Amino acid sequence: MKEIVLAGGCFWGVEEFMSRLDGVISTEVGYANGRTENPTYEDICTKDTGYAEVCKVTFNEDIISLRELLIEFWGIINPTVLNRQGNDIGSQYRTGIYYTKESDIDTIILTRDNEQAIYTKPIVTEIKPLITYHKAEEYHQHYLKKNPNGYCHIELN
Repeated sequence: MKEIVLAGGCFWGVEEFMSRLDGVISTEVGYANGRTENPTYEDICTKDTGYAEVCKVTFNEDIISLRELLIEFWGIINPTVLNRQGNDIGSQYRTGIYYTKESDIDTIILTRDNEQAIYTKPIVTEIKPLITYHKAEEYHQHYLKKNPNGYCHIELN
């Protein structure tokens, strides 16, 4: 199994979208690459913690490659907008790809460069190693499965 951590605005929609892909074994929402210990949702929304809302994706590379997974990810975000996706505004809603293995960098950069070819504005999606990660509160886990009419900036069909 492989793992990648993705920030694409509100983590509810990213998690729901990723959970539907063949080869994705599990998803978990959380907070990545901030500076405080044990952040809460309220902390990341109201304080300058530096965290992004993220979805940790565990997948079977025999079924879906990292490249294929990232192509799907690029398709659900606007990577040229800084600190915003849909109606969600703030640095916690920035887009990012946070890797746990250095060997993934080449694939990540390749997909980003391929994606850049379709935009006139530069891509601002962060590509960084995963430094810190905290699981989000339980009520956020699989939120859109529990609340099918919940808000989501990603079109889910």
